[in-house]
Amino acid sequence: MDYSEFLRRLPKAELHVHYVGAMRSRTLIELARKHHITLPTEDPDKLYDYDNLFDFLRIFDLAGRSLVDRDDFSRVAYETIEDGVQLGNLKYREMFFNPTSHRMEGIAYRTVVDGIIEGLKQAERNFGVKCNLIAAIHRGHTPAAAREMVEQVVTESRDEVIGIGADAATPDGREGLDLFADAYAYAKRHGLRVSTHCAELPGTVANFSYAHDILKCDRIDHGYRVLDDPQALDRARDEGVWFTCAPTSTARCYGWSDLSQHPIRRMVEGGLRVTLNSDDPTMFGTDIGREFVVACTAMQFPPDTAVELALNGVDASWLDEGERRSLRQTFEREIAALRTQLV
Repeated sequence: MDYSEFLRRLPKAELHVHYVGAMRSRTLIELARKHHITLPTEDPDKLYDYDNLFDFLRIFDLAGRSLVDRDDFSRVAYETIEDGVQLGNLKYREMFFNPTSHRMEGIAYRTVVDGIIEGLKQAERNFGVKCNLIAAIHRGHTPAAAREMVEQVVTESRDEVIGIGADAATPDGREGLDLFADAYAYAKRHGLRVSTHCAELPGTVANFSYAHDILKCDRIDHGYRVLDDPQALDRARDEGVWFTCAPTSTARCYGWSDLSQHPIRRMVEGGLRVTLNSDDPTMFGTDIGREFVVACTAMQFPPDTAVELALNGVDASWLDEGERRSLRQTFEREIAALRTQLV
């Protein structure tokens, strides 16, 4: 077995992937036709072509609007797990979804969440892969909408919805973490885990401290700009902060075309606790298996580092202690067998 195959076959726990962003292009085309949504193209090979983050977000919003009934949500959820298993040996996932975006299209929360859970449960029966959910605040929406969404997550609780996050961007393009402090405080009071996309753009390193100290985040999604401040970097390392990073999507959005120089490499070499994830896999032409292959080969990570990154996905998960221990043991057994085949 060569190194690329070893990387693809490593067992993986993925903690930063967006439900809508994992929709197959052909599925989106079919659902858009079904619900009379006009797409820029119906060529599945060109639908997910875009040059920057904001073009991507426009397609992302169209994809969200193409999900209407419970069967739609169930189908996409099932397919995302099927792809992860077949393309990257996915074993566990925590996946973002945006309830507020669908609500603005007149779709009830229960239709969204129960449809997704239905698909995930069928996938778990077929593939043995569990997936929990993170209800994400869309930062393009209002603080009041965010608070209302979190309240609904609490009052209409589902065992599978274990936390909240924040993604997308404010209308003026900033990260806007301060706008949603109230929603985060409410979530923490009611026992939800929390994370946020932050410290992605130039000049946003201060948002790392805000997310960590004020929002009390359990994980940081992306967080590459922590490298811009030696004090923030030292603190993140010393306090063992978890970062859920995504090589391909960020390389494409932020111009880091040379993956050997991607900030993820410096984060790992700097002793930060990093996990690798596919983010919006189908929309960026990738999958969780490919992320390990392209990142670990371009960044010249040896097998021990690749294994550490795979196990980090388990250790950073929001599973309870018993489930996390059991999953890690499963990973360790499978990894030991793979090592014997690695040339």
